[in-house]
Amino acid sequence: MPVTHAEEEPDVPAPPAPDPAALVAAGDLLRALAAPVRIAIVLQLRASPRCVHELVDALGVTQPLISQHLRVLKAAGVVRGDRRGREVVYRLVDDHLAHIVVDAVEHAEEES
Repeated sequence: MPVTHAEEEPDVPAPPAPDPAALVAAGDLLRALAAPVRIAIVLQLRASPRCVHELVDALGVTQPLISQHLRVLKAAGVVRGDRRGREVVYRLVDDHLAHIVVDAVEHAEEES
């Protein structure tokens, strides 16, 4: 009888359950990232901070749609905007989220 992967694993105690509030926050964060345009925005901002018009040009999406997605990402704490004169330059709050997005995209590319 073949041995399954689960049977090969030694008994490891289960990790402690995370704080329920942390689980809710993680779910909210993942929902904020769960749109193809928002994933594309995170990938763009991972490369460098960008203004809305640069995101419009790079992604081929309308300015109002980019702005709407940026509002969602900003509310979720994924991006922040810094005003520079008449423009707002958006950047990722930290790299943790970029890693989640990159890993998800790479996984999806492997599966296809």
